[in-house]
Amino acid sequence: MGCRMKSIALHNLGCKVNAYEMEVMQQKFLESGYKIVPFDSPADIYLINTCTVTNIADRKSRQMLHRARRLNPGAVVVAVGCYVQSDPLRVQRDDGVDLAVGNDRKGDIVRIVEAFLKDRTLKSRVTDIAGVREYEPLCLTGTADHTRAYIKIQDGCNQFCSYCIIPYARGRVRSRSPQDVLQEVSALAKKGYREVVLTGIHLSSYGMDFDGDAGGAHLLKLIEEIAKVDGIGRIRLGSLEPRIITEEFAARLAAVPRVCPHFHLSLQSGCDETLRRMNRKYTTAEYYEKVSLLRRYFEDPAITTDVIVGFPGETQEEFEQTRAFLERVRFFEMHIFKYSRRKGTAADRLPGQLTEREKQERSAVLLALEKEQSRQYRESYIGKETELLLEEERQIDGDGYWLGHTKNYIKGAVRADRGMYANLLVTGKAVKLADEEILLIRPTE
Repeated sequence: MGCRMKSIALHNLGCKVNAYEMEVMQQKFLESGYKIVPFDSPADIYLINTCTVTNIADRKSRQMLHRARRLNPGAVVVAVGCYVQSDPLRVQRDDGVDLAVGNDRKGDIVRIVEAFLKDRTLKSRVTDIAGVREYEPLCLTGTADHTRAYIKIQDGCNQFCSYCIIPYARGRVRSRSPQDVLQEVSALAKKGYREVVLTGIHLSSYGMDFDGDAGGAHLLKLIEEIAKVDGIGRIRLGSLEPRIITEEFAARLAAVPRVCPHFHLSLQSGCDETLRRMNRKYTTAEYYEKVSLLRRYFEDPAITTDVIVGFPGETQEEFEQTRAFLERVRFFEMHIFKYSRRKGTAADRLPGQLTEREKQERSAVLLALEKEQSRQYRESYIGKETELLLEEERQIDGDGYWLGHTKNYIKGAVRADRGMYANLLVTGKAVKLADEEILLIRPTE
C-alpha cells in the first residue's frame, strides 16, 4: 500500500450498541489518517461489525464478509463483533476473513489492524469474553445523526433467556463510569446535539457491577446528572426490563422534565407459560402493573415492545393469550419477530418447534394489530400541543416540510420556514396525519 493514504470501507450489522461501536471505530480510523470510502467501492481494508442474534444474522454476517472479498480479492477483510465472538473457530477457518477481532477489542481496532498489516500472521484477536469484567473504554465525539446521539453506557447481560445467544457473545454485565458518560454527553452538547439516547446490551443492569445493586438506582442517578448538562434538551432511554419499573423509579424519572415519555419495555410473550419457557423473570400481571405505573406518572407515554411469535411449544391457545394481552396493553409500536432457532441456546433443544407457516400466520395477525394500535396512538395526538425536534427537510404532497420526532417518538412535520434548521425545537398543535404515520404540526405563533 506504500505511503498512499489507506482506504477503509465499513459496514455495520445489528443493534444500536453495534452502531455506536462502529461509529467509534470509524472515528478512530479517521483520526489515524485513513480514508473512509463507501462499502461498494474499492478499498484496501473492509471491516464488518457482525451480528449473531439469530441464525439469519450469522448468515448475513458471512454474506457481507464474502461480498467484501469479491469487491477486492486483494483487500484485507476484518470481521469484528458478536458473530466472531460466538463462533471464533468458524470465522478463523473462513477463507473470506483475514482478521477476526472480538467484542472487547474494538477500542484497540486501529492498532490491531496495523499490527496485522505489518506481518499478517496473527489472524485472531478473540478472548474468552465470559471472563472479562472491565468495561472497554469507548468514546464518541460526533455522530452521523446530527440531532440525536446514541451513547453506550453498558455492555453484557446476565439474564440468559432461553432463546438468546447474546450473553455468550457479549459476556457479563459491565458498566461505564458515570464520569466517563457525563464527559461524553458534555462534549456532544457543546457540538450542538440536543438529544441523547442511552443504550446498552441490558440497560436495566447498569451499575449492578459497581455494588451488586440491580434496582435501577445507578441508572436513575446517571439520568439525573445528564439532565444537568447545558444544551441537552431530551434524554431518551433504550430498552428496559419490566422489573426495573418501580414506584420510585417512575416517580424520579417523571421528576426529570428532559426525560422523554417513550419507553421500550421488553415483553416477548403475553402468555405466562411461554414466558416461563423463555426464562423471562416476570408474569404478564407484573408487566401490566409496570405499564400502569408509567401511565400514572407520565401523560400518555409511548410504550413500545418486542414480541416473539412461534416460540417452541406455543399452542394456539397460548398465542391467543398473547394476542389478547397485547390488545389490553395498547402499545404505540410493537416489533414482531418470528422465533428463529439459535444453536447454543436452551430453546434450540426444546420440543414443539413450530413450522415456518405457523409462525408466519401468527406473525401476520400481530403485525395487523400493531398497525392498528400504532395508528390509534398517533391519531390520539391530533388537536394536542406537542414539541418537535427538527431533523431533515422533506417534500410532502409537493410542499416543503421539516421532519423530526416528538418527545414520545412520533414522527412529525412542520411546513418549512426560512428560520428553521436542524436541531431546532418547535412547539405546535398536531392537526392531522399524513402518510398514516406523520403528524402534521402547525407551529405556535
